[in-house]
Amino acid sequence: MSLRIILSFFLFVITFNGYAQLLKIDTVLDKRIYESYFNLKLKEPLYVTYTLFKGGGNCDREDEGFNFFVDGFKMSATDQDYAGSGFDKGHLANAEDFAFECEYEELTFRYYNCVPQTVRMNRGIWKKWETDVRKLSQTKKILIVAGSIFGKKKLGDNKIGIPSHCYKIVIDPGTKKILHCLVFPNNNSNTFQVVTFTELKQRLGYRLIPTQFWKSVSQKN
Repeated sequence: MSLRIILSFFLFVITFNGYAQLLKIDTVLDKRIYESYFNLKLKEPLYVTYTLFKGGGNCDREDEGFNFFVDGFKMSATDQDYAGSGFDKGHLANAEDFAFECEYEELTFRYYNCVPQTVRMNRGIWKKWETDVRKLSQTKKILIVAGSIFGKKKLGDNKIGIPSHCYKIVIDPGTKKILHCLVFPNNNSNTFQVVTFTELKQRLGYRLIPTQFWKSVSQKN
């Protein structure tokens, strides 16, 4: 067998394996206030998108007794998967962003809008940036993408995916500029990394659906 044939076969294997491992968006769940791009194999959302302007309000999630549930979508995680796991049910579309209307805030408590996040990350640096982004929304309308980069770890009997990292993208729709593109290790480091949009896409392991939402982003980012 010639060296050229051997190299061609080697490159084919690499390409095929990379393609086979590429995650895909199996369904999109439109909840009016956000859209969830869901992967059935992981039983998790890959990412969510939403628009925010003057986020926040007086609805109290604890007073209202909001809890996560499947809402008829039986392909997602359940309470049983998280029970005793030590992971938080980490919102992607943030609950407090929609606290101006209890009906809207309640819609964020769905298993297709959360992923397993460590307590330190979810209640630490992730929450801090949720608060900072909400403050930014008081002065301008913004587009938000929140999602995950998945590793090989799984959780519960359903073997739902556990993110190795989560990310958040904040976009100014007026200028089409990305204001923030951040990656958060899903561990106890309580840190984040600033990356370019191009760098993030190379790490995702899936393709972002080319909807009108993404067309609003400048290709120069």
